Amino acid sequence: MKTEVKKLDDTKREINVAVTGELVKNKFEAIFAQLSKEAKVPGFRPGKAPRDLLEKHYASSVHEQVLKELVPDVYNQAIADEKLDVIELPQITDVKLDRVSLSFKATVEVTPEIPVKDYKGQVIKYKTISVSADEIKRQIDAAKESRKAQTLDDKFSRSLGYPNLSEFEKAVERQIFISKENQERQRIESELIENIAQKLDFKLPPGLVERQTQDMLRQTKLDLAMKGVGREIIEEQEKMLLEKIRPEAKKQVKIYLILSQIAKKENIAIDDHMPRQVMEFLLREADWQVVS
Repeated sequence: MKTEVKKLDDTKREINVAVTGELVKNKFEAIFAQLSKEAKVPGFRPGKAPRDLLEKHYASSVHEQVLKELVPDVYNQAIADEKLDVIELPQITDVKLDRVSLSFKATVEVTPEIPVKDYKGQVIKYKTISVSADEIKRQIDAAKESRKAQTLDDKFSRSLGYPNLSEFEKAVERQIFISKENQERQRIESELIENIAQKLDFKLPPGLVERQTQDMLRQTKLDLAMKGVGREIIEEQEKMLLEKIRPEAKKQVKIYLILSQIAKKENIAIDDHMPRQVMEFLLREADWQVVS
């Protein structure tokens, strides 16, 4: 198999593939062999029709089946041989097939080359989390008001599932602490990846951005529908929604590609858990500094 890769831009490659000889010939023979067992040719039992009649009646369908089976196999082998990190389905053109050769052109979108560096040792400034008495009181007062309670005592606490007022106050404190801790973690993670991303400028794969945009659009439309917004109104707002969604989609794609590049450098598996695993790695490698 011969492959020639041409760089069209930072995210697009054109691959010219040509294969000749036994691979193509054997594929034709295998499909004809299978066909001979199943084909219904007048005057012959299944599996007994002569090859020349099969050629006459089924040459076109065999040709199509060879393309259907052989092109994906050859394409995948070419991608593996050239070590291309393809992120979208290929556009296959200029397909030529005869009994001993196959050639085609595949235009693909690939992960851009991202010069990720200096991602270890990022400075993280954080404040020690604490919960004040006033914060606890406000939370408890809100709970009391929501239940229209008169007096704040053990009886009220037991109505909420706590043995006494003291335990209720401790639970409220824990809830506030966890909430503030989660908020702080989100802030830290956001700043951490932003610090890395702002130093990198690379072209985003258009197909990947469009796919992310459409996924976000579908989710937004679903959320609006769940809130009772009518279909016609949602469709009328689609253009406006796209304008709002696209910048965030681009940001998410950029972050994902950066995290993927770091994952490759650090031998972290590229799967559904990759973003979280890379972020945990970056947090472990960071320079944590307490600020007042």
